[in-house]
Amino acid sequence: MGEFSGGGAQRRPSMSPRGGWRFLAPRAPLSAAEIAKHPRLIPCIRRQALSLLSIQELNPRLAAVFATQQRWLMAHMALAQYFAAAGEGGGLRQTKFIESVAARGVASKNTADAFLKEMLKYGYVRPAPHDGDRRQRPLEPSAHAVQSVSAWLTAHLATLDDLDGLDRREAFLAQPERIATVHPRIADGLLRSDAIRAPAPTFSLFTWLNEGGVVMDWLIAGLADVPPGVERVPSTVASFDDLGARIHLSRSHLTRKLRRAEAMGSLGWFGERGKSVMWVSAEFRGEYLAQQSVKLAIIDQAFRDAFAEERDGQGAESPQ
Repeated sequence: MGEFSGGGAQRRPSMSPRGGWRFLAPRAPLSAAEIAKHPRLIPCIRRQALSLLSIQELNPRLAAVFATQQRWLMAHMALAQYFAAAGEGGGLRQTKFIESVAARGVASKNTADAFLKEMLKYGYVRPAPHDGDRRQRPLEPSAHAVQSVSAWLTAHLATLDDLDGLDRREAFLAQPERIATVHPRIADGLLRSDAIRAPAPTFSLFTWLNEGGVVMDWLIAGLADVPPGVERVPSTVASFDDLGARIHLSRSHLTRKLRRAEAMGSLGWFGERGKSVMWVSAEFRGEYLAQQSVKLAIIDQAFRDAFAEERDGQGAESPQ
């Protein structure tokens, strides 16, 4: 597959600064509760949403492949299993992947099989070099797929660093090959999290929408700064024409989902629909922030553990 690259950065020597990385100093990783109550969380998450939208713009089709939370979780499982097996000279085994997706309750075996076939069709995974039975030939992700996940991780590490002033992003950009040990831990944390698997109502509405995550990132990125207690947060969004160019989703389907969210009181317009300033409810924004807080806490724990355990000569297992 070639060398890994975090966020498109050039690979640099795999070494830590004199005295070690500051994020590895004795401390507890940030908890979801600590992140959720951080005074700078909202502007940090807005910047993160913009970063994720930029990644999506680079390859809209790849983003569309991971369009729903179900597909997003399957993608994480596939990559984690590949990384865990790659160190043993193997790769992603189709049968093992399909069975583990069903066992973890992420999707049916048929859905997992169809997902892998789609990944093969678009070149996001491909047959790996293998000397054994061709019928059991393992798969490997494309270099571009790994780079996209590395960019996703880099965006979240930057948010964590913005919150506490540490150096996770710098450490990852200096050693992007660490994605192979960090990512399986992230995938396992996501799969084990009830908050990730069963999010709050409006967030859940969008997670089952094709490219719903892009829609939510787009809404959050455009929110205005408001004093605490404001129930309807103004957004720069008024028309969905520019969003239509970003996603592979019919306008009618998107409109139906948005009207459901509107009926739930999660969003609306200060005047005529589609012709005035849009607002997002404080509750919906809170759901989004809570979900991001949980995800960031999982990433912080996984990142710290991977760097610390690799330093101490230990390994990681993939989510089964």
